[in-house]
Amino acid sequence: MNGRKRHLLVDTQGFLLKVVASAADVQDRDGARLLTHALRLFGPELPRLTLVWADAAYRGPLEQELHDQLGWTLEIVARPDDQPKTAFRVQPHRWIVERTFAWFGGCRRLAKDYEYQLESSEAMIYAAMSHLLLRRLRRLTRPSSSPSG
Repeated sequence: MNGRKRHLLVDTQGFLLKVVASAADVQDRDGARLLTHALRLFGPELPRLTLVWADAAYRGPLEQELHDQLGWTLEIVARPDDQPKTAFRVQPHRWIVERTFAWFGGCRRLAKDYEYQLESSEAMIYAAMSHLLLRRLRRLTRPSSSPSG
């Protein structure tokens, strides 16, 4: 097993909307095309989505494809020109998907790639996100313990 790449579409809070797993040698731009193809079926379920943020690896014909196929605008979040390449600075919007990947890192099953099938890998990602959302929902719906006096 050589590894996987996970191409994610997340909302502004980092919650997963769609995932496509691919072999690790697939370029980000090509992985985005796989994600776009999967979203053609899923896109009508996201009627309010109009803007997609991505990093510079997704620059190119993807912008026109997203607009033509789904009516979405692709905005590239690039490093400022005045920032040296060796300096690190958090870029707006790019940390959101990175945080989602970090959440997956906390899931034991996703810490390493145990799955042989791409579909199984995607299913494990959906299961991990469902688990995360259910835990958060449980925290919100638990009755608060107030001191009685």
